[in-house]
Amino acid sequence: MKLEIQKNQKIENPETRTFLADAFYNDVYEKMPLVVFAHGYKGYKDWGAWDLMALEFAKAGYYFVKFNFSHNGTTLENPSEFGDLEAFGQNNFSKELSDYKKVIDFFSQKEKVDAEKIAIIGHSRGGGISIIEAFEDERINALVTLAGVSHFGYRFPSGERLEEWKEKGVMYSENGRTKQQMPHYFQFFEDYKENEERFNIQYVAQHLEKPFLIISAEKDEAVKPKEAELLHEWCKTSELVVLENANHTFGAKEPWDEAFMSEDLEKATEIIIEFLNRKL
Repeated sequence: MKLEIQKNQKIENPETRTFLADAFYNDVYEKMPLVVFAHGYKGYKDWGAWDLMALEFAKAGYYFVKFNFSHNGTTLENPSEFGDLEAFGQNNFSKELSDYKKVIDFFSQKEKVDAEKIAIIGHSRGGGISIIEAFEDERINALVTLAGVSHFGYRFPSGERLEEWKEKGVMYSENGRTKQQMPHYFQFFEDYKENEERFNIQYVAQHLEKPFLIISAEKDEAVKPKEAELLHEWCKTSELVVLENANHTFGAKEPWDEAFMSEDLEKATEIIIEFLNRKL
């Protein structure tokens, strides 16, 4: 086994801005299926135990890529810190889908990648984006969501709070870990409304014809298991796994100092690899 880890590769996207991606693979293989992982809200590619998860995919014979969305609030210099809150405030779903496609463009052309076999994985909000990306991009053969959301619209404020956001142009969400006040400019909601049909996860799931593994966490307070049940109900090609007693991050946290994954994330990783071995 000859594990290769290539961190912080620059991906250019003229539609958004330059962002970073990591690749993990076992160099003994000639051609490997490509697996791309998308982080969630207030997440980033180096969060918690994602590196350890990446290594497991590499050992299993996959070319595993994880990346920072261009407007997730991190910078090229500090990919693990929210050093650019202005960018965070200017993020929206259109930008994230644009970035996703650029990552697949970039890595599907690599010599070691079998471009006929591509799977994507998304955590939390990244799960919702991944469902849309899998539907839109014919290159993708299989989809996995980890605690993935079933609806974007429900997460926006309504009534007076929505009016106040529109009037002020910005609202703030505190980061529980760093205590930063993270801005959302009203353009985020406008982008959603302008593209509401495109961002309709229910419609997309109902029309998705690719293998789809839905992994949910029984004790998830951020994305309730009911959302996974709805996704499973909507998508005729889906498989649903609910991990007992698992939380939203499958036992991982930031920082993660252990040399091994949390038990629940390890379980989830094994389930995903088994699924991809069957479907790719």
